[in-house]
Amino acid sequence: MPEATMVQRLAAFAVRCRDSPLPPEPAADVTGRVLDVIGNCLAGLAEESASAVLSMVRAWSGTPQAALFGEAGKLPAPNAALFNGTLAHALDFDDTHLPSILHPSASVVPAALAAAEEAGAGGPALTAAVAAGIEICDRLGMASYLPELRNSAFFERGQHATSICGTLGSAAAAALLYDLDTEGVASAMGIAASMGAGVIEANRTGGTVKRVHCGWAAHAGVTAASLARAGVTGPPTVLEGRFGFFQAWLGGTYDEHALLDGLGERWETLRTVYKPYPSNHFTHPAIDCALALRAGGLDPDDIVEIELGVPTPTLRTIAEPRPDKVRPRTPYHAKFSGPFTVAVALLGGGGLGVYLDDFTENTLTDPRHLALADRVSCVADPEASAIFPTAFAAVLRVRTTRGATLEHRVASSRGGPTTPLTRAELLTKFRLNAERALPPHQVDRLATTVASLPTTTTAATISEQARPAPA
Repeated sequence: MPEATMVQRLAAFAVRCRDSPLPPEPAADVTGRVLDVIGNCLAGLAEESASAVLSMVRAWSGTPQAALFGEAGKLPAPNAALFNGTLAHALDFDDTHLPSILHPSASVVPAALAAAEEAGAGGPALTAAVAAGIEICDRLGMASYLPELRNSAFFERGQHATSICGTLGSAAAAALLYDLDTEGVASAMGIAASMGAGVIEANRTGGTVKRVHCGWAAHAGVTAASLARAGVTGPPTVLEGRFGFFQAWLGGTYDEHALLDGLGERWETLRTVYKPYPSNHFTHPAIDCALALRAGGLDPDDIVEIELGVPTPTLRTIAEPRPDKVRPRTPYHAKFSGPFTVAVALLGGGGLGVYLDDFTENTLTDPRHLALADRVSCVADPEASAIFPTAFAAVLRVRTTRGATLEHRVASSRGGPTTPLTRAELLTKFRLNAERALPPHQVDRLATTVASLPTTTTAATISEQARPAPA
């Protein structure tokens, strides 16, 4: 028999996740992913991009199959996934896989929840689908990682790996929940490869489209699985073929071993870290440094100048173009600014150190924030560059009006591989986010329900509890 193709091997792995018991660690990990995504979704309800997508999907209407987080009513599963996936990524508060630097859960979890609710799937099936979908997404990201550049080939080309790889991961998750066999799961991913997309220029100069990327990936993934269920097929060499995924996106440069070795034994999912702050992950070590100096007694009014040293590849995202970074155009744009997030950490604070209320129209126009951001210069730091992107490091040097120079360095940002968020911190983040939309007693009940996901909880129960109770 001919050797299985790449997508066939990924599909076989996914089906094993569903049809055989998951290892305890990835099964337990899924509860945290789902909890974090739902909290981010509920906190993102007030975002303008969420309102725009909600208006659109309600106008589309259709068969009520899956719920919308924080909203009444149901919509077709692909459309519910579009809205919920937009919410999940809208605040830039979603988890990050290292070193591929993509956000897998924001597309895979909404896609899986929508498909599971439509299919009436139970907790074990949903858990397996989320685990398989995130692992496939992460491994596609790792296949694109270029050690010699210490960066993803997707990012070098201006492509958003999160939404491109997330589409295939979402398709695999949904296909499992639609009870497709290995051939059907492979077709779902093969179809999804024609649907994934994403350009990350908005990271640099603004625009709200990036917030929809994970929603569209979730929507496309559920749609691809639905097409496969209806009989549409994908090419068996969709990944490695002459005109396949890796050639089309990466010019044929990819790491097959990172994609396939140890499937089901070594879990990339477990290297996916949670964010403590609602901003671009590249800004987190700078925030850590600023918070540490502030805790040590630094008075922001005594600052003359600040030098922020970061990994070289991150400068184009959080430091360039400088006029846009010291004067961000929108609160969301400010989350991608090294200078502004340093100012926020020195002047504001909430949640786990910096929170959503630090990124508003008021902070964006506040003279103290703007003056402090203007004093920040961003430079490449050799030590931070040497370990990027296995961890995000930074150094902050501050010169004061008294002539003193203060310095703080972090080798790995809070929440990163060496300093992961504790379960208590993750629950705190979830409660802070969810209580922006739901009463505390309902938030506590929802947290308990998600914790029992691998055994008894259904997607319908989670979706019901993630909406305001009827008046």
